[in-house]
Amino acid sequence: MVKRQEALSESDLWYIDADKRGHGFYRRTGKRMMDVALAVFMIAVLVLPLIIVAGLLLLTQGRPLIYSGKRMKAPGQPFFQYKFRTMVRVDEDGGATGAHKNWRITRLGGVLRRTRLDELPQLFNILMGDMSFVGPRPPLPEYVERFPSLYAAILTTPPGVTGLATLIYHRHEDRIMANCKTAEETDRAYYARCLPTKLRIELVYRRTASPVLDLWIMWKTVLAVIPGLDRPRKKRSRDVSRRSLESAPSK
Repeated sequence: MVKRQEALSESDLWYIDADKRGHGFYRRTGKRMMDVALAVFMIAVLVLPLIIVAGLLLLTQGRPLIYSGKRMKAPGQPFFQYKFRTMVRVDEDGGATGAHKNWRITRLGGVLRRTRLDELPQLFNILMGDMSFVGPRPPLPEYVERFPSLYAAILTTPPGVTGLATLIYHRHEDRIMANCKTAEETDRAYYARCLPTKLRIELVYRRTASPVLDLWIMWKTVLAVIPGLDRPRKKRSRDVSRRSLESAPSK
């Protein structure tokens, strides 16, 4: 199905109202104030881990330590998103990340990705005003060019380090991308299966963003990277039920 399906057009998705209704004090001012205060606090607290990770990368991978990828914070407004470099450098790179890029992920890079420590440099993106802690993931320019009106609505909220779509859909997206062995398969799968669902979730966040929701997303994101707490709740429930059945005395 993925191989046969073409990329979706905007009219294939849904019609949306792209105005800025409902953007109260929190969205206009409070969210930015919270981002700056929390980013300054986290940089102060995490300065030692930042130095340690940078030192390990320098010893094991060499320079550059930071990967800067071009992303969009609004249609026509690009910026460079910073991460610790976790891949072997190549001359040309782009598009979604699928299994065809796995060979490039270094051993230390794999650890940084699983723990999301590779995203610590985005604290400086937050201070510069390019990103927020919570929001839609910053899209590649090609996605915004393909769906400009959708992203014009979604990116009325600053792109985030984490977000509702990341929290809900990240694992499922990883499973889909893991089956894509070429760049062409990865792009088809992402456009046909991942992007439509993620855009719908981002629109839900756009309409429901609040301090309580943002704090909940950040808390769940922290839990998702802690070993033992990173499994979906349903899966843990099934595991408990299975163990209970196995330990039950037979009649």
